[in-house]
Amino acid sequence: MNIPDDPFFALLSTALSARGEETLQRSLYATLRDAILQGQLRAESWLPGSRTVALRLGISRNTVNAALEQLAMEGYLRRDRRGSRVARLPQTAADEGPVEVPIALSARLSALPQVLPRDHPPLLFTPGTPAINYFPLPLWRRLLDRVLREEGSSLLGYGDSAGEWPLRTAIARHLALSRGIDCDARQIVITEGALEGVNLCTHLLSEPGQSAWVEEPGYFGAKSAFLTAGLKLEGVAVDREGMKIDAGLAPPRLIFTSPSHQYPTGSVLSAARRLALLEYARQHGCWIVEDDYDSEFRFSGEPIPAMRGMAPNAPVVYLGTFSKTLFPSLRLGFMVLPSMLVESAQPAIRALLRGGHRAEQRALACFIEEGHYARHLAAMRRLYRKRQIQLCEVLEQELIVPHELMAGEGGLHMTVAIDGIDDVTLVRQLRAHQMAPGALSSFYLNRQHARSGLVLGYGNTSASQFAPAIRTLQRLIAPLRRGRE
Repeated sequence: MNIPDDPFFALLSTALSARGEETLQRSLYATLRDAILQGQLRAESWLPGSRTVALRLGISRNTVNAALEQLAMEGYLRRDRRGSRVARLPQTAADEGPVEVPIALSARLSALPQVLPRDHPPLLFTPGTPAINYFPLPLWRRLLDRVLREEGSSLLGYGDSAGEWPLRTAIARHLALSRGIDCDARQIVITEGALEGVNLCTHLLSEPGQSAWVEEPGYFGAKSAFLTAGLKLEGVAVDREGMKIDAGLAPPRLIFTSPSHQYPTGSVLSAARRLALLEYARQHGCWIVEDDYDSEFRFSGEPIPAMRGMAPNAPVVYLGTFSKTLFPSLRLGFMVLPSMLVESAQPAIRALLRGGHRAEQRALACFIEEGHYARHLAAMRRLYRKRQIQLCEVLEQELIVPHELMAGEGGLHMTVAIDGIDDVTLVRQLRAHQMAPGALSSFYLNRQHARSGLVLGYGNTSASQFAPAIRTLQRLIAPLRRGRE
């Protein structure tokens, strides 16, 4: 046998003496494996017997045998009655020195909008973030405790793919009262936030290569979902009456719109345009995806009814989320399917969804049915209305550069259009001052025709922080405008 000499035992002895908290067996295994991979132990060479290794190193023979067996099981050694021999392994790029391997992602991903990382905790003016410190956490904890106490381990398994029946029933009742939507629980599918609802719509209703209309400017989450599904995007301009049908565009398969409070401009899709869009979808076989992300927070008059409830059998899939009304990490949203899709969609829903977050879904059902949700919405509506008014006042006093406010009559954000600035650079600079508004230009598909400005989320920002933050904003904008002049 070709038995390695003392350098072999020197290698093992050094490794074992420097093993720290690692077990003897693990250290011996790792040292031999690395020596084999690095070529220090040549292929087909024999190792000393386990008894010899144990005696020379002063450790248990069982420890040595356990390490050798692990190496043999993973294919580094071949063991038989004669002993242990180093296996012949394929040569890898690592044997020839470091090599940079290009990683090619799907070409569709290169077109995705550039989104900054989420901050923990969220920075000032982060769009789409509610006032989570106002959420009644002790009440929520009691509801979760009650659900787990009553249901126990039965909630630990997979649930209905479409979601827990009590929550679907509670949502159906709530929508009938608050959004003018007449539906039953069978039409409701619980999702992990509104974005999973968008993804589900693309799977259910479209094929790669088909087109989708999105609002211009509009929600980049929907654009990302459509692009990764292989759809072709067409931006449809938004004005004070919302999305306007473009007769010059070919009919799409999907039309994504936020009619009750357009994101990010805050406009409301007028009744005339809603009816025209519904009729257009019927005539051309399109499906409308209605994103109703924050209409619960309308500050004046009655809530605007959902487009989904304007006509019977409308070709509309309605999306809602609890991330804005409660708290983002809840990761619960829902979609309302048209009645004609309910049966045909079931196989796909069972294949794509797994029915998790069961305890949270049951607790949320109690939260809604017992009236806590309605009371929380009312309190938050008052808070956000006050914050919007105060932010408008501060902007009028402190923001000297020419600008246009697009606030709408509700929600958690307002958009400040400021022409002639590099808003993407401005947003990066603001992060150093603990602010994270959105760059208005990033909400456009066509950057050449994009307006610049900021999308200011006031849901998570207290009024006492408005004035100093806007003064900082004004100071940073001035040199950017001079650079454009």
